Amino acid sequence: MKTVGLRTGVEGTGRKTTGTRSSAVPAHEGQTRAAIVQLLLEQGPITATAISAELGLAPAGVRRHLDALIDAGQARASQSAPWQQKGRGRPAKQYQLTAAGRGNLGHAYDDLAGAAIRQLGEIGGDEAISEFARKRVRTIVDGIEPVAEHSAPVIEAKVEEIAEAFADAGFAATTRQVGAGVQICQHHCPVAHVAEEFPQLCAAELDAFRDLLGTHVQRLATIANGDCACTTHVPLVAVPKIPSAAQPAAGRTNDSGRSAE
Repeated sequence: MKTVGLRTGVEGTGRKTTGTRSSAVPAHEGQTRAAIVQLLLEQGPITATAISAELGLAPAGVRRHLDALIDAGQARASQSAPWQQKGRGRPAKQYQLTAAGRGNLGHAYDDLAGAAIRQLGEIGGDEAISEFARKRVRTIVDGIEPVAEHSAPVIEAKVEEIAEAFADAGFAATTRQVGAGVQICQHHCPVAHVAEEFPQLCAAELDAFRDLLGTHVQRLATIANGDCACTTHVPLVAVPKIPSAAQPAAGRTNDSGRSAE
């Protein structure tokens, strides 16, 4: 997985603590926990061992922070899938943020934004909301040109460019190779709470991806629908675009039965 963004290095100690756990976190401990939370956001689900290696922290210290995040309801653990297991032994636990954990990262002005968009809808109807959503996405991808040719290297490079733009806009976007395609993974959505009410925001992003990549792309999951990330699959060979009007309505399900948008 390719991660876009800047991470600050931290040092961990792995020291054991005794007595009752305090809700107050010392400054240096807070920096360490913030770095772990950022990694859970960008790369979760991820193992404690991988976090230790990535941040240069003692494994015991990482697990202590992960336990504290789980106790606070901000993270959860699950067993690795069999095909993800390296070597023998019990499957390693993988950790990721919960909706509450992502919520702590901030959703600025949610109430104000929701009220403003509702008022916009009352004045101009659904089309006014859709046009607002399209203009918002255009500001994020401003300066990115549509693909000039439909070859795998060109499409892949354009996907990276789009991910960088969304990372700069606060979406913690990364990319990863999956089979014959590549996926854009947005691990945070600054407008997730508003997008729950106004799916036009998600639809406009998808339309922008299609226009810039010149191919049909598929939204597999969204944070607004309760998934851990907004995931969009992009084939590395050109597939004819499907007009937006022909797309199923928001809330459709994919082949696995999960909500896709």
